[in-house]
Amino acid sequence: MTDQRINPSILSADFVNLQSELEAIASADLVHVDVMDNHFVPNLTMGPPIVERIQAVSPIPLDVHLMISDADRWAPGYAELGAYSVTFHAEAAAEPVKLARRLREIGARAGIALKPGTDPEPYLEILPEFDQVLVMTVEPGFGGQSFMADMMPKLRRFAEAKRASGLDLWLQVDGGISVDTIGIAAEAGADTFVAGSAVYGGVPEERIADLRTAAAAHRHA
Repeated sequence: MTDQRINPSILSADFVNLQSELEAIASADLVHVDVMDNHFVPNLTMGPPIVERIQAVSPIPLDVHLMISDADRWAPGYAELGAYSVTFHAEAAAEPVKLARRLREIGARAGIALKPGTDPEPYLEILPEFDQVLVMTVEPGFGGQSFMADMMPKLRRFAEAKRASGLDLWLQVDGGISVDTIGIAAEAGADTFVAGSAVYGGVPEERIADLRTAAAAHRHA
């Protein structure tokens, strides 16, 4: 796995041919699996049975992003399926630290995601409890939205906190990531990039390589 990670989102894949779509992104670092429940966000995607099958056939590890209510109850089950990383939303967890510790105990990396309107300050002091912070660069719930560049100050705030504390923390961005926007996020401190249509809108292997090149050209100092 590289130090700048490209995680294609299968939200943009052909769900009828999901196994071949997974094989097409074997050159990526992780596969980003968007779980939506039609409660926390106004869309419905997949649940544990499908994620379990993805886990069984994917050539690369799973980066599960839970856009679901009551994350405290449901998130551990995705770690138990074998996901490499499980990210839940700060807005959907009653006890985020307790939940993160449970995910780590099971064996998954623990991630916390923040919607565009969520203030990062309350989460800075608990960063050591997490392996990843996901700064949403669109409103969660749908693919194909435009990148929100005004989220970069939030990303920089987390990057500053990471640098000051020396934490081994991945900073992920999700939403509107393409060869035109990935550099903006990389300069602001992101090192893990979720891309859907930017990967599956062409030849995935070529698109992944292009994203890597663009991100590396703008690596955060």
